[in-house]
Amino acid sequence: MVTITVEMTESEAMALAQFLKRVGFTDFRSNAVSEDEAYTMIDASEKIRKELAEVGFAPR
Repeated sequence: MVTITVEMTESEAMALAQFLKRVGFTDFRSNAVSEDEAYTMIDASEKIRKELAEVGFAPR
């Protein structure tokens, strides 16, 4: 496992949370070398999205 700690401004955190809310499989797939990698990217992004939500950045 890898632990990542990052500091960002509130506007950066909200922008990233908005992006993770809006991005879809097609976006990941177009930037991945395979479907498996796209799903791995989605899984990692979902972990970040959940952490952002826990600290108050969960856009509707």
